[in-house]
Amino acid sequence: MFFERPDSGSRALLVHVNRSDSDLASPEELIELAESASLRPIECIISSRRNPHPATFLGQGKVNEIIAFLRGTPIDLIVFDAELAPSQERNLERALGVRVIDRTGLILQIFSQRARTHEGKLQVELAQLAHASTRLVRGWTHLDRQRGGSGRGAGSASGLAGAGETQLEADQRMLHQRTRRVAMRLDKVRRQRNQNRRSRKRSDIKTVSLAGYTNAGKSTLFNRLCTASVWEADQLFATLDPTLRQVPIPIVGNIIMSDTVGFIRQLPHTLVDAFRATLEEVSSADLILHIVDESADFRLERIGEVETVLGEIGARQIPTLLVYNKIDISGVKERVQRDSFGRPIKVWVSARSGHGLNLLRVAIGELLAENLIETKIELQPHEGSLRSKLFALGAVVNEETDCGGVIHVQLRIDQRDLDRIQRQELVK
Repeated sequence: MFFERPDSGSRALLVHVNRSDSDLASPEELIELAESASLRPIECIISSRRNPHPATFLGQGKVNEIIAFLRGTPIDLIVFDAELAPSQERNLERALGVRVIDRTGLILQIFSQRARTHEGKLQVELAQLAHASTRLVRGWTHLDRQRGGSGRGAGSASGLAGAGETQLEADQRMLHQRTRRVAMRLDKVRRQRNQNRRSRKRSDIKTVSLAGYTNAGKSTLFNRLCTASVWEADQLFATLDPTLRQVPIPIVGNIIMSDTVGFIRQLPHTLVDAFRATLEEVSSADLILHIVDESADFRLERIGEVETVLGEIGARQIPTLLVYNKIDISGVKERVQRDSFGRPIKVWVSARSGHGLNLLRVAIGELLAENLIETKIELQPHEGSLRSKLFALGAVVNEETDCGGVIHVQLRIDQRDLDRIQRQELVK
């Protein structure tokens, strides 16, 4: 990717801004974000400001305080826990003499480190390109010249400035071209994902997606439920690339479960747009497991942040089960809370210790089974293929074979599944 990145271990000065419109904001989260980006926080300066200064975001007094701090402490990078306008970023860099990045730039840096698959890297790059469209970084043209090879004049080399074209115009053109190429590749990925989802819908396999505030333990829980190998870590945004696994669930049989990117306060819209192909796994699910860190402060505010993003991606109407994780830290006991109709709405678990996971599996099964019917069918001895398919769906509750070899099968199954399987058997 064509973007400058802070070196691992860069000495960072953090600037946290208390805003009256966000009780969730905390210096601790900014420090954790910086460490997740492989930065070394040296100091965190706190500023209380309701309205940002149009030129430098901070007032002149706070800018002077930072200048005084820099005189005695070597710093490689200054990180603001706020969204800076491009002009504010440039003015601060001129005033402070140190590179400045805002909250979006910091989160993009973390995402660029975490992306592992081709799709994930493309999504991160698209978000970086959108962010860079108003902040053209140094080095675009010389990097493109290196990629273009030798043996051509500067005026004719692909991507270089032509006659009468300024450096800025050349950079803008290159960024636009790269954005278009990346967007086209991601569109191809999205079409493939849509095709896969349609195939799953046709086979009536239920899908469950995990969502939640970053570092709530989604990947650990996913691994516990799926016995899969997904990278998990006690850090922000440990998972970017969507992972899908088949999981057996009581009552309903096998389902598809997906683990996706974690959400965070003020998740940049460039990331929501770039990761739309991934987030569509959530918006097309039959059930969402909203994972909450039971041991964290500001739990209600974090739940609200996640619900906001779910609304942005069209997933607010999907049935949701709140899963309070990390009860091994908070000391809360495993349990299920139900609504007035007896439906499970909250489950308390520990993905680390395994406490409450059986309760969670049953709760998932109950919610997915709300459209199931109970019925009995008779199978002839030659209908072994149909019997196998019913067992594969986990639909068989009981079966008995009479003296004539006829199998009497008691089923709990979605009527659509039963109709589809029987049609398939008839056309053989």
